[in-house]
Amino acid sequence: MSLNPPITDWRGLRVWLIGASSGIGEALAVALAERGAMLALSARRGDVLQQVADRCREARVLPLDVTQPGAAAQCWAQLCADWGACDVVIVLAGTYQANAAVAMAEADLRATIEVNLSGVMASVAVVLPAMVQRGRGHVAVVSSVAGYSGLPRASVYGATKAGLINFAESLFLEARPRGVAVHLINPGFVSTRLTAANDFAMPALIDPAAAAQAIVAGFARGDFEMHFPARFSRVLKCLRLLPYGLYFPLLRRLTGGAKS
Repeated sequence: MSLNPPITDWRGLRVWLIGASSGIGEALAVALAERGAMLALSARRGDVLQQVADRCREARVLPLDVTQPGAAAQCWAQLCADWGACDVVIVLAGTYQANAAVAMAEADLRATIEVNLSGVMASVAVVLPAMVQRGRGHVAVVSSVAGYSGLPRASVYGATKAGLINFAESLFLEARPRGVAVHLINPGFVSTRLTAANDFAMPALIDPAAAAQAIVAGFARGDFEMHFPARFSRVLKCLRLLPYGLYFPLLRRLTGGAKS
């Protein structure tokens, strides 16, 4: 059952991608440009972002650091002045590094929370009122299957993604009755510059292009949650239903009893 209006035709839709300079964001920008969307691309790395824009016909470039107060609002004001309104906003901003809980550094902890949680929530807070006022639009938040339940070496990263899952669920309950579609995107392991630093096996690893195709397909179905690859994400969904007495021993076996 579709919980949101499906998007099957992207031609002429005004789409703002936040976090589009690499990885899933870059691949999604290219995929949507190929389908005729009008794109505005944001990320911290303006020079790299321009290279992505060059591959996406006449895409706008709006450099943005989501951790800076007022920055998203400034970009949104500029975008609305130029476009009048925006049909789809997809927030992909995020950072990642595998950290053992016993070796958490306060600076790294705060940086992860500021980008993955505070920055994403602040971006949505900027765009949502105008969409609610219009009574239409789509807002999508990229979280992760790491937010389903606790995993080794993901104590901070996973916590931010769990927060985004809760955030998106709450958004749906409030915004959908007012005409605004809300989508939650939960990827598994995707080969990006961030995951390249992992020194452990990543099950069901996919490339960014495959992730982008899964997201486009999710919009076409009108999904609230898009999780992929299914062979991996469904296992994690099942694991989180287990009582802790079963969950912890099973996860230790599946992860090789990770201690670092």
